[in-house]
Amino acid sequence: MTKDAIVQEYREQGFVHIPEFYSAEQLARIRAAVDRYNREVVPGVPENDVVFEADGTAIRNCWRMQIHDPFFAELPQAAQLQPLIAALVNGTPLCMGVETFNKPAKVGSGVPPHQDNAYFCQEPPDVLTVWVALDEVTPENGPVQYVGGSHQAGLKVHTPSGVKGNSFGLAEEVDAATATPALLKAGDVLIHHCQTIHFSDPNVSDHPRLGLLMVFRGEHTQDSPEMKAAYQKARALMESQAS
Repeated sequence: MTKDAIVQEYREQGFVHIPEFYSAEQLARIRAAVDRYNREVVPGVPENDVVFEADGTAIRNCWRMQIHDPFFAELPQAAQLQPLIAALVNGTPLCMGVETFNKPAKVGSGVPPHQDNAYFCQEPPDVLTVWVALDEVTPENGPVQYVGGSHQAGLKVHTPSGVKGNSFGLAEEVDAATATPALLKAGDVLIHHCQTIHFSDPNVSDHPRLGLLMVFRGEHTQDSPEMKAAYQKARALMESQAS
């Protein structure tokens, strides 16, 4: 796809699939870095920077990886990414975070329908996520599903979801039939807008579905006091329900 075609589809749909963005060699380096991170870095990170599945051993999410490992601080700065991200966020891109959604075989849990800006709280919403497929994503191993055009309708009300690692979800129901599953080959990327509604089902297959995510905002975006207040209110409610 050309850069112009990527930008147009992103603007219209709120997400865009770019096949073969990373070469086999690049993919192997990223995968090896994630494996090393899980093995060597995770045991020493703060409790809030890793989430485990219900079995207590399989990793569900790693958060803020760019803080804990130089490889993941450098990856978002690559020349391969920066010009495209700048066009999509309407300005100078700043990396907000690098994280994984591991979705291990059989035990990988689902993610409730939500919009990322319920967490990010940025105005204007010039924020996106680059979702890098490190495994093949199939209908059986829990693909992310996106509601096309939903980013154009603004931020909707979110409430505590009860899902560890994805604590907020949309207050209203989402018709799953309106969503498009992102079926990807390893090395593909899927870029989505921070207000595009998306979700995923559990991984019921024998195959893992590891994704590395890089979140970018435009340098010009700012915290929204109103959205931050709603976020803090929801967090307080969630914590009171858990206690």
